[in-house]
Amino acid sequence: MWRAGGMSAELGVGFALRAVNERVQQAVARRPRDLPAIQPRLVAVSKTKPADMVMEAYGHGQRTFGENYVQELLEKASNPKILSSCPEIKWHFIGHLQKQNVNKLMDTFSCQDSLRYLLQWAEWRALPLFLITAVPNLFMLETVDSVKLADKVNSSWQKKGSPERLKVMIQINTSGENSKHGLPPSETIATVEHINAKCPSLEFVGLMTIGSFGHDLSQGPNPDFQVLLSLREELCRKLGIPTDQVELSMGMSGDFQHAIEVGSTNIRIGSTIFGEREYSKKPALDKTTADLKAPVGVAQEH
Repeated sequence: MWRAGGMSAELGVGFALRAVNERVQQAVARRPRDLPAIQPRLVAVSKTKPADMVMEAYGHGQRTFGENYVQELLEKASNPKILSSCPEIKWHFIGHLQKQNVNKLMDTFSCQDSLRYLLQWAEWRALPLFLITAVPNLFMLETVDSVKLADKVNSSWQKKGSPERLKVMIQINTSGENSKHGLPPSETIATVEHINAKCPSLEFVGLMTIGSFGHDLSQGPNPDFQVLLSLREELCRKLGIPTDQVELSMGMSGDFQHAIEVGSTNIRIGSTIFGEREYSKKPALDKTTADLKAPVGVAQEH
């Protein structure tokens, strides 16, 4: 049964999207005036959900979607129904990305038009696997967590020959937990400098964190969000970057309003839109791309 925030199954994805967007605007209205006046981007996280639900959300106006697992993103982004009915879709990869899986996201025939052309002339299931080893409409990679990964992504994107740079965020382990991926805060500025100087095919656009769960707001703002805010301030000051040019990706289903109130510009919402996840249906080939440091459904629960 579909459930999201206590709503009954019959209300559906469209109702949930409207409710989330209303809550987003309420949080924006409470945001301090000294924060950048950026409309938060809603990333609908469709992890473990079928392509039909992605298309349903798209039909209700949602354009940006996120996935945690490489194989699941490949399957959905290259799904012929999504390609034909969702031409303006934008995909964010928000899970842990290992270097050996970078090429799967970016190599051969990553152009949506090329895939559509091929689909006119061949049965989908008969296409060789190498023709779908890239994500059409890959818009952003939110989880760069090392210089080596940045270099690998840059090299792969260059080989793909895209005229546009790939937007990337640096994932920061703000809580210091071993169960979380991400750079330690102290390495943030050096990594941004490296991307700007050595990765011409990448466009650094912001910082991302998952943060610890269950923070009691009666005790004050979430400290992980405060760390990311402070990092942005330090980064912008030392590198001379305008604050409104560095996004903050923080906030999920349980805390996105608080995240917006303290400055988030990119929220990642899954179960509140699509309902409780069915992890038994997650693609079996995704084990190398999951957040293996933590139990399934904990570190990456959106």
